Parts: sequence; C-alpha cells; structure tokens
Amino acid sequence: MTPQHFDVIRDPLWDNIRIEPEALACLDTEAVQRLRYVRQLGHAFLVYPGATHSRFEHALGAYHLARRALTTLGERGDLDDIEPEEQLAVRLAALLHDIGHYPFSHALEEAGFPHHEGLGAARLRTGGLGQALRAIGGEPFIERVAALIEGRSASPLAGLVSGSLDLDKIDYLSRDARNCGVPYGTLDTDRLLASLCLVATPDGGREVGVHEKGISALESLLFAKYQMYRNVYWHHAVRSATCMFKRAVRATVRTGAADADTLAAATDDSLSTLLAEHDPTGLARALRQRALFKRTVDLPASEVPDTVVPWLDTDPDRLEQAEDAVAGELGLGPDAVLIDYPSRTSMLGVDLPLLTRDGRVERLTDEGRVGQLGLPRIARELYLSARRLRMFTRVPVKLSGLPRTLSGG
Repeated sequence: MTPQHFDVIRDPLWDNIRIEPEALACLDTEAVQRLRYVRQLGHAFLVYPGATHSRFEHALGAYHLARRALTTLGERGDLDDIEPEEQLAVRLAALLHDIGHYPFSHALEEAGFPHHEGLGAARLRTGGLGQALRAIGGEPFIERVAALIEGRSASPLAGLVSGSLDLDKIDYLSRDARNCGVPYGTLDTDRLLASLCLVATPDGGREVGVHEKGISALESLLFAKYQMYRNVYWHHAVRSATCMFKRAVRATVRTGAADADTLAAATDDSLSTLLAEHDPTGLARALRQRALFKRTVDLPASEVPDTVVPWLDTDPDRLEQAEDAVAGELGLGPDAVLIDYPSRTSMLGVDLPLLTRDGRVERLTDEGRVGQLGLPRIARELYLSARRLRMFTRVPVKLSGLPRTLSGG
C-alpha cells in the first residue's frame, strides 16, 4: 500500500491539521480562499475584540474533526462496508459546508435572503472548486458532497455533517469561545468523539449515534450552546449591531446599489465598504463608529405576552413596517427603531440514536429518555431563557411597557 502524502496546517485550536491531497486541491481555489475574509461571528468583534477569526479557520477545524470521527468509527469496524469515496465525501463536505456563506454570519439570512446551504451547493459546481471536485469523482461525487451539505443525503455518515451531533458545532463552539475569551464553550470533545458509533435504524439502514457513555459529553455540548447563545451570539450589543446591519443592507438593495448576487459574493470588508458608500439610512456608517442603538425593551421569551405579533422572526418586510410604525408611535424619525426576536428553534434540538451499554438502541428525541437527565425538556427551557425580545432605538427612550404596535394592541 502506497503511503499517502499529507500537508500540515497549524491551527490554534487543534494544533496540527493533516490535509490530504483532495482537500488541498479544494483549499487552493478562489471559492474557499474567500472564507479567509468572512468572519465567523459577524459583528461580535464589536463586543469581543478577539472575535475576528474567519470561516476558513472553522472549515479547517470541521474537516479535522471529520477525520478524527471517521478514524474512531473505522477502528471499531463501523466503516468496513462503507466505500472510501463516501468517507472522502464526508471529509470534504465538512471542509466545504460553509462555502456559500454570506458575510457577517447569519444576518443576511435573517434579512430574508436565500440560505447559504443552497448557495454553497451551487458554488461546488463552478470555477476552480468545481474543477477540483470533478477531478475526484465527476458530477456524481459533487452531488454526493452537495447532498451532505444540504442535509438531504441518505448516507449512514450524514449525521457527521448535518444533525444534532454534527462536527460543525463542536468546532465553532470551541473556536468561538476561545477567540472571544469566554469560558462558556467548554466541551468534552475527546469523550464525545470516542462515543460516536453507527447504529441500526428500524428501516434496516444505519446512522450516526452516540454510545450511552457519551451522554455527559452530549450534555456539555448542549450547555455550551446555551451559554454561547446567551452570552455571545445573542448578546444585546451584538444583536443591536446585527439589526442595524440588516436594515442598512435592505435599504441599500432598494437603491439598486446591491443585489442578492452581490451579497453572496462579497466579503466582510467589501460589503462594509459598499454599505458605507450607498446606505441611505446612515446605519452602516454608524456601525463603523460603533454608534449602536440602545436597548429600550428587553424581555426573555418566557415573559413575552401572547399578544405579541407572531411573525416578528419570520417576515422581514412586515417587521420593518412594524419598526416604522413604532417609531411613529414614539415620535421618532425614520430608521430610528429596530426590533429583534431571533429564532433558532433547532439550536438545542436533540434527535439521534443512543446505543445503550447492554447493546439496545433507543432514540434520544424531544420526548426525552427515562432514567436520563431530561435533555429535550431542559433544551426547550434553555432556549426560552436565551431567546429575548428586544427593541433598540437610535436615541434612549423610556417606556412603561411594550408599544401598542409591538404588543398587538
């Protein structure tokens, strides 16, 4: 057997990352190199100065964890009947899962633009990256990688790329916490990876699951996600900046200075420069000076009245109309009110098979598991605790309650 050549990249989180030739061919393309200039955490650097790490670093980390996970599965014989090309597709899907990502994290998806997974699948087929993937296995191989990224693959290994336990989460939680300088993203990564297994499904197939001995590590993943959402991703100043950015982008698109294709191809710096030149609201220029809108309303989801209009997190157009209506209600000018009710209903979701110590397979789902910490129930409670309804205003405003427009009154 001919020894395979590997390149090595030094990473501050995982140390040496070995890069196989097929991955290196993908790395050295314009589509992947663009990720060096797209920050992982959007505007979080305005609160945590160290949060300037890129999606390129994260892509390398996800690839590294995919290699480790496959090594673990291979050592216990779970991969004996899975062809090497399928395993390679999983590693490259982990590397390329963010290839279509917009600048500034998920803000543009929140603003109503197409989700990045679909953009990424299209990008796999064009330019130098498309050529590199075709050289590996032609169009069928590209389709295999695309299906893994989009979450529609029937591969037994699909859960490593998209699911409750995908490796993307393990890397970004650890990497984001390290770069933000916060202690919240601590995971028992070694234990979690060591507990991975392929288990039989009722339809005769197999899927990625976790051994019962890894439950505590799975709990560490759940709590790390909660802490990072509560303290970093949904920090009030980060969300204020994100709302300002979304409003600036939508206003700029209406002027004709940008469109969806422009946004998809941009980097953080190129989009920031474009907005500063063309945004008619002035919000993009305010962001450059960190002149953030101020909190006027801040309620945890568990305390939000049932009368609050239900579409705040699903309809950007109606949300913008509501913001303008609230501004009028408060006697403020245009673009002076921003409303934020972020939604990640699956962020703490649990749905994967559990291999018990006596060899039985159980499903760890939203119904929970008898005799175990009620992960699904706790996940729902943590989600309601982390999620908050906030209203930001250009100038400080004192309110005795929710504006009538916001409360549905």
